[in-house]
Amino acid sequence: MGSSVIGASIAVNNKLQKDLVKKLRGAGRVVVLTGSGISAESGIPTFREAQSGLWSRYDPQELATPQAFKRNPKLVWEWYAWRREMVSTARPNPGHAALAELESILLLRSKRFTLITQNVDGLHQRAGSRNVVEIHGNLMRTKCAQEGRVITSWQDTGDSPPHCPNCGGFLRPDVVWFGENLSTQTQSDAQEAAQDCDAFFSIGTSSLIEPAASLPYIAQNNNAIVIEINPNRTPLTASADVVFPYLAGEFLPNFVRTTWLNPY
Repeated sequence: MGSSVIGASIAVNNKLQKDLVKKLRGAGRVVVLTGSGISAESGIPTFREAQSGLWSRYDPQELATPQAFKRNPKLVWEWYAWRREMVSTARPNPGHAALAELESILLLRSKRFTLITQNVDGLHQRAGSRNVVEIHGNLMRTKCAQEGRVITSWQDTGDSPPHCPNCGGFLRPDVVWFGENLSTQTQSDAQEAAQDCDAFFSIGTSSLIEPAASLPYIAQNNNAIVIEINPNRTPLTASADVVFPYLAGEFLPNFVRTTWLNPY
């Protein structure tokens, strides 16, 4: 099915838009996939954007690998410490808040909502989202590189990286690096949500990185309506049922209110 590109406001005299509102209001389960675009609106640079300051001479894709950590754990740990500091000063934007509001609306109506995010900044949770599947992990969590378990506290000895209080191994960020697989549970949760939804939103993602890039097609193959919200064209654009070419923070607040709260 080809895409329909429609305007930012849902006009009641437009049949296409009225049909879309009707479908979305009738959806029993809504799934949202978000990517770096929604975080960029909070001032967090996308992963592939140029580094700044001390890190400008490093390629992020060469630092975010198990091999880089094995070769120079101090360098990788300190790069992630810099990224954590940058993320800690960011704030959720209206797009994050609108998705948290949508979840609350749907739960009050005994419907289901799942937010799948490729982002590792935790901004969705800080905005109030609850049912979040973090397929690439969370930058603000730390785990043991040896045992894989999340570690919440350790003795500060000044070492970089610090050591696991259980086994003495190095600690590392709880994120999925290039060359690593998603956890079986996380991948299963994301695929199950896509298979079982009535409406699937792809928001601010390049639709290039697997396995996330396949999720909207899984939803569409199971008869869900697929909606893309992105100011840029992506590989999904031609296949999505409806495309809104806007930034999430500018578009979502009014869209959520108009679709799920306002009379039409």
